[in-house]
Amino acid sequence: MTTTNLRVSGLTKSFGGVRALDGVDLTVPAGQVHALLGHNGAGKSTLIKCLGGAFPPDAGTIEIGGTTYTRLTPRESIAAGVAIIFQTLSVVDALTVAENIFLGQEWTRHGRVDRRAQEEVAAGLLERVAARCSPRDRVGDLPTGQRQLVEIAKALSRSASVLVLDEPTAALSGAETDALAERVEDLRAQGLAIVHVTHLLAEVERLADAVTVLRDGRVAHRTTVAGRTRRDLVAAIAGRPAEAVRGPRRTPTPPRLVVEGLRGPGFGPLGITVAEGERVGLFGLIGSGRTRVLETLYGRRRATAGTIRVGDRAVTPARPADALAAGIALVPADRRAQGLFPSLSAQDNALLPALRPLARHGVRALRAERRVFGALAAAVGLRPARPGLPAGAFSGGNQQKLVLGRWINEARHVDVLLLDEPTQGVDVGARQEIYRVVSALAEEQGTAVLFASSDPEEIVALADRCLIVARGRIVGELSGTELTEQSLLSAVHDPLPAEGAA
Repeated sequence: MTTTNLRVSGLTKSFGGVRALDGVDLTVPAGQVHALLGHNGAGKSTLIKCLGGAFPPDAGTIEIGGTTYTRLTPRESIAAGVAIIFQTLSVVDALTVAENIFLGQEWTRHGRVDRRAQEEVAAGLLERVAARCSPRDRVGDLPTGQRQLVEIAKALSRSASVLVLDEPTAALSGAETDALAERVEDLRAQGLAIVHVTHLLAEVERLADAVTVLRDGRVAHRTTVAGRTRRDLVAAIAGRPAEAVRGPRRTPTPPRLVVEGLRGPGFGPLGITVAEGERVGLFGLIGSGRTRVLETLYGRRRATAGTIRVGDRAVTPARPADALAAGIALVPADRRAQGLFPSLSAQDNALLPALRPLARHGVRALRAERRVFGALAAAVGLRPARPGLPAGAFSGGNQQKLVLGRWINEARHVDVLLLDEPTQGVDVGARQEIYRVVSALAEEQGTAVLFASSDPEEIVALADRCLIVARGRIVGELSGTELTEQSLLSAVHDPLPAEGAA
């Protein structure tokens, strides 16, 4: 009889009134690879964090190896046999492989760490996962694929029975991806229950015994892989048999942003043209190069080749200040770490680039600042519209409005607005308001909008045209009635040969 290593029943979790998980059920027997699918915001990360003890569920149970829990701490999760390998690895580069494997559970003898014993056991664990490294190697010197195997070896050292792999191949080369797939197959044969979170349907077809699709925090589809086509899975993820037909193509306008032969670390060469008032999406999987392209246009990364033009001006942004001077602005995906000053007031956050233009004779014009902020807050639907409230006290959606508002107020206009995951971590209501603001900026002021997103629903809602990005190249383009969630998902899972320009 097959042993069930993991059973999740009725798991529910809400954040500030937004239900991230809504009665999720998941069963993974020993010796099974269970793929967990769904686009961004579907609830995959929340489910993983409940399993790992980072989030306590509001309702439901988690059964691991026959023991039932209503909530777990991180320590209890590890003790129960759950090991999670996140996209951002938790290895310590300065330590050796053996030291990483036994970090926090060191073996001691006569009050001292028994390095020889640790290295002997580590060698066996590395052999078990077919790693090509030594227990004495420094982890920081290893390639990404080997570092990932060290994480898995560490999980096995703690007698893990449930292994969760969160987008494990996002940063791996093709050879490393193949090697990891072989290790996953070995671990399945050894009796582990494996939850494989991925966007890549080729990985699902190769490795998975069963599939669960999450959509809007609910289980939208579950099946065994046998007999299921890739089209079936794409339809389950998208959640719609067909999308509403989009309106007619835009009236052609002069190009505002022209990129030719752009190349940088991890992407290129590629070409992009965005017309005045046009909204162009960059859609691709994690690691496709979307963010690198935006950061290079903004001067946060250095281009190694290619040209950038804004209107009739050639631009070479070696730093963000150069890009801003040329009329290019970026709203980053991680607003708290890269775009926001949480302790400063909402008004100061929103008007930082406008303080000098508004000043009179080098002195801040406080009355003008209040007037501009009031108009900005009304335009973006900021709630509450309190200029003195610290930015960190606002919800995620309203924080994003503050960062976006820097570039759409009357004192600071930009020609090209770059947006990286513009509504990441934002609730549905705020999403629609942000879409409205961005659309109005393009239509009323002629701003060229280039945005990167991994959410097909967002691309369909916001883009006039979408460029498909894979492996650092543009591999396709969709627009008009072709631009649907299903066509986007199909395009990234079955990309056409790479093109140099779009």
